Amino acid sequence: MAPIARSPKQLGAVVQRVRKQRGLSQTELAHLAGLRQELISKIETGQEGTRLSSIYALFAALDLEMVIDQRSNKPAPDIEDIF
Repeated sequence: MAPIARSPKQLGAVVQRVRKQRGLSQTELAHLAGLRQELISKIETGQEGTRLSSIYALFAALDLEMVIDQRSNKPAPDIEDIF
């Protein structure tokens, strides 16, 4: 099942999990995405205020895509419960 991210914290957890699975450091991912390492850290810790263009660059570097779907009534599981 694909992870569901309904908050910056959940999105950050997904990004961090995938980055680690790919064996990348934050600095390496930042270089691939054309972003600063500090921004990768902020995203992974769930801080709000990241530009959508930065998220798209990050997803492209991780070979991920965003899928928009109707929200279910079930609560989104914590990322730790998925993996």
